[in-house]
Amino acid sequence: MTQFDLPLERPADPRDTEFLVSDSNARVIQQLEHWGSWPVLAALLVGPRKSGRTLLARIFAAKTGGQMIDDAERVKETEIFHAWNRAQAEHRPLLIVADAAPPEWEIKLPDLRSRMAASQVLRIGPPDDALIPSLLKLHFDRRLILPSPELIAWLEKRVERDHVALIRVADALEGEVHRNRRAKLSINRARAALHAAGLLVESRKDV
Repeated sequence: MTQFDLPLERPADPRDTEFLVSDSNARVIQQLEHWGSWPVLAALLVGPRKSGRTLLARIFAAKTGGQMIDDAERVKETEIFHAWNRAQAEHRPLLIVADAAPPEWEIKLPDLRSRMAASQVLRIGPPDDALIPSLLKLHFDRRLILPSPELIAWLEKRVERDHVALIRVADALEGEVHRNRRAKLSINRARAALHAAGLLVESRKDV
């Protein structure tokens, strides 16, 4: 597992710069590192919520001196249109972050639709088998949870393959830790807490 770092002054929490890389997002990293080969100096970054897409866009803007637009569906289309044109005129890359690419993202402004059609689409996938345990460890570390050595392996077979679901799992287990005032978690305690929260799924592998 590798990590893509943010080249800024040290934040209040250094973990706010952590973007974990696996096969589910490695292609996006490669495309961002070779932004000079984009068809135009603008690209659309799409992916699941809580997948780190905003952090990745911040990292990209900091490294390249370019610009990012987050939650593009909630931004005025004329603002995105002018930012797209400015990126080409100033030769500075623009990364537009959205839930989905057109036509799923319905753009009303014809001139913006044509510009987005010319822009490269970069896609972050759902977390894969390599990323899930690393994300669980990251979420647990942020919540000061101490899982038993077997718990991570047990969880990765029984949690939803989804970034938001992994955060909800960590939140539920944090609640269990606070209720019992014991930071170390066993499989039995985790099973009970996640079953009560409706967060367990059938094992994806034989146990």
